[in-house]
Amino acid sequence: MSRTSRTAVYASARGPLARLASPLASRARERRHRRFFALTRLPPAARVLDVGCGRVGLRALEPELDITGIDVAEICGYPGPFLRADPADGLPFADHEFDLAYCSSVIEHVLPQRRAAFAAELHRVARGWFVQTPAYSFPIEPHSLLPGAHWLPVPARRLYWRLGAARSWEEIALLRRGELEALFGPALAERLGPLVKSWISIRPARE
Repeated sequence: MSRTSRTAVYASARGPLARLASPLASRARERRHRRFFALTRLPPAARVLDVGCGRVGLRALEPELDITGIDVAEICGYPGPFLRADPADGLPFADHEFDLAYCSSVIEHVLPQRRAAFAAELHRVARGWFVQTPAYSFPIEPHSLLPGAHWLPVPARRLYWRLGAARSWEEIALLRRGELEALFGPALAERLGPLVKSWISIRPARE
């Protein structure tokens, strides 16, 4: 495994819990990728749109792919073509310009009332997709690393959030399986023991 692929998942988080969780989360991400990404059945010379790419995103795991990154924040030094954009507001790409839209741990950051528009735009610009999101049923909220934080009402969650690993408050709404499937179709389970850790909806690029 290349050094690039070991990008810390919690690099922007704070505290000893984040430092402990980061290598574990990175390894879990790599295992998920090995298990599920081949199901996308990418054709040769496929073009991929990495939605919510962050500083490296999918390039850390698939450095040889033709990847264009988009993010709602400006990303300095992204290693490839990059566009600052929000899919819910529309993207400047042609219909099915990409073979795959890759969206890992992003849809939960999109406001619920904007998710339908977000999903519709990914459907439009890509032939297939890989959309992963943390499971609402998993007992640890994955951004704050706090037990049960996502199950609290927003006012209580704001107060509790201060104790966690996240640097600042963000109103993140984790999805249930049915919510993801309503946007992207049937979802597969990524499990940690008997618990579902995340849901992954995949439409193969060749369909």
